[in-house]
Amino acid sequence: MADSPLTVPADSPSPNFFRNPQLPFVLLRVFIYLVLVEAFTYEFFWVGNVAGLIGRPSLTPQSLITGESIRLAGVLAAAWVMSRLERRSFGDYGLPLRGALGKRFWQGAAFGILEISSVLGALAALGYYHFGNIEIQGAKLFQWLAFWLVFFLVVGLFEEFAFRGYAQFGLTQGIGFWLASLLTSLTFGAVHLTNPGESWAGIAGIILTGLFWCFTLRRTGSLWFAVGMHAAFDFGETFLYSVPDSGTVFPGHLSSATLAGPTWLVGGSAGPEASIFDFVVLLLFFYAFHRFYPTAPKTNTSQQAD
Repeated sequence: MADSPLTVPADSPSPNFFRNPQLPFVLLRVFIYLVLVEAFTYEFFWVGNVAGLIGRPSLTPQSLITGESIRLAGVLAAAWVMSRLERRSFGDYGLPLRGALGKRFWQGAAFGILEISSVLGALAALGYYHFGNIEIQGAKLFQWLAFWLVFFLVVGLFEEFAFRGYAQFGLTQGIGFWLASLLTSLTFGAVHLTNPGESWAGIAGIILTGLFWCFTLRRTGSLWFAVGMHAAFDFGETFLYSVPDSGTVFPGHLSSATLAGPTWLVGGSAGPEASIFDFVVLLLFFYAFHRFYPTAPKTNTSQQAD
């Protein structure tokens, strides 16, 4: 019988610390990664403050894009250091450059737009969602359009890599893919608890979405599908359909949309991601993705250990 990818053959030399798949070593490496994330992020924010790029926290375009870009830089820098220590390709952690903004990304984007459109389409048919009047026009419309496209691409990259990049890769070596997925998805939901307007239904939806994105990582071998879907769904919520995104109503939305009805149906202050319709759509997505991608790629290093 072939050796499990999560074990080391008895007659092989013991792996060094940075490639040892035993749980204590895995947990220590993930801890080192998290310390590096905090250190790099703190340093980058400090430089941004000194350079005058960062002001008081707000929902202005400059504050939003600067803060999210710095957080993205922090997780990428920490993972790059770990890749040098572990002597791995950076792409092993879920974001291979060869797939950047490629087919998987655009497939994910289509899923994201389909998800939010299906939920709000159902609510509109029941009379609970109204698009309203166009709020921004002319040059401002295109400026906000461009801003939200770029911003949510950065958000998608940051949140997917922060929760399903190195941490998912490392934990998979020690406890297996699906238990690692559950832990990273629960953490993904937990960090949204402080969002104004968030609800427990919204948190449950975020956790389920996180599990779905782990499933897409398992079946495609990279995070590019999840990045595309994440970015497109948030863009659809915030700009295109102008509804709350994880409990937050951002400026620069397209219309004066209204969303009113039973909380369990429309999502309440958390937005449509807490709607029962979104849970139904996500479950259908699990089935559809299982049919479209029936097997994981043989060289999916994002799920395997030495």
